[in-house]
Amino acid sequence: MEVTMDPLFLAWSYFRRRKFQQCSDICSKILEDSPYDQAAWSLKTRALTEMVYIDEVEVDQEGIAEMMLDESSIAQVARPGTSLRLPGTSHGGGPTAAVRPMTQSGRPITGFVRPSTQSGRPGTMEQAIKTPRTASTARPVTSASGRYVRLGTTLFEYIFHHENDVKNALDLAAQATEHAQFKDWWWKVQLGKCYYRLGLYREAEKQFRSALNHQEVVDTYLYLAKVYQRLDQPITALNLFKQGLDHFPGEVTLLTGIARIHEEMNNITSATEYYKDVLKQDNTHVEAIACIGSNHFYTDQPEIALRFYRRLLQMGVYNCQLYNNLGLCCFYAQQYDMTLSSFERALALVANDEEQADVWYNIGHVAVGIGDLTLAYQCFKLALAFNNDHAEAYNNLAVLELRKGRIEQIGDLQSSYTAAQRSEDAFPEHVDTQQLLKQLRQHFAVL
Repeated sequence: MEVTMDPLFLAWSYFRRRKFQQCSDICSKILEDSPYDQAAWSLKTRALTEMVYIDEVEVDQEGIAEMMLDESSIAQVARPGTSLRLPGTSHGGGPTAAVRPMTQSGRPITGFVRPSTQSGRPGTMEQAIKTPRTASTARPVTSASGRYVRLGTTLFEYIFHHENDVKNALDLAAQATEHAQFKDWWWKVQLGKCYYRLGLYREAEKQFRSALNHQEVVDTYLYLAKVYQRLDQPITALNLFKQGLDHFPGEVTLLTGIARIHEEMNNITSATEYYKDVLKQDNTHVEAIACIGSNHFYTDQPEIALRFYRRLLQMGVYNCQLYNNLGLCCFYAQQYDMTLSSFERALALVANDEEQADVWYNIGHVAVGIGDLTLAYQCFKLALAFNNDHAEAYNNLAVLELRKGRIEQIGDLQSSYTAAQRSEDAFPEHVDTQQLLKQLRQHFAVL
């Protein structure tokens, strides 16, 4: 006797295994026979939503519209240490902390790529147009709850995430909140999410605050902190995270939020301490391990940084960036036998031209360190072949051109000056390039 599985149960099985397309197809067949089957409708909307779901807790990048039409800023020049857009000077120790590379917005390069740290706030219209937007999330989805069993909540998630129709999602959330007599914290959070998407940050703040008055939930603290970060109020966000830790001691996401803000404000020492607190709660937290390792590298402790990156390898992290960092750590820790093999692995794992350019640039940096200037020149040229806007490669090429012959040779100076100018065009705030240009202009004045 042949036994057939119930179609709805099979669809649910596909959903649990994250095979969302198969789940949606089976639900569609069920709805052809039973158009009013609410369970099938609910499961199908959930499957379609999960296909495009992005964790709204993560702070996203500011686009050119937010940059140029920012109506929420009060002071044009914020006090030091109170703004994410004008981070203060580094508080980290170590002799090499001052040479930690920065983004074009002035933030330090972090050890872990997040949506808010991909490229920072674009400085010009041209940079904003060239800046890629990301839809990736740096940590697991957090907002799933038991309310998904209700068709109203799944319908909202479908409209909000899959259809990206914020206006209708806002109308649905407003009616649901009114129907619940303004006592349902979940619908207030959804209202806040809609207001945030529409750029109405103060209205979003009111909804999240009201939701916290009804129910203390970790995600609500994260959403509200996201609002304050968009309003450029990092101190308020820090206080909110600490308030959340009073109700949820040791919560990893709240500790990570505090560490991220300190890192974006260039307070690396405090950020590292909070990342260490994260590891006390979760010793497999990839972001914390990567950021602590990065900090040890830039404070002239490559041997310690190497331990953290090896830990990531043991955890199964296997990508171009990790092997690139391993190669640099091995070189500065004088483990030369592992340096080139790490860079070879990095080149084998590159996913795009920008990664390829960064790896070749670092190989060129190693070549400079061992005195092989010919290899270094070729590596920097390869870096520019893959990324024509690589400011550091232009800068180092200018230095190599300057070293080629006697200072009095006009040809070498002109080649060096041309490369330095291209570096300045790619990254106007690059300090090393500005110093090199100043030096070259002095040589031209003497000649």
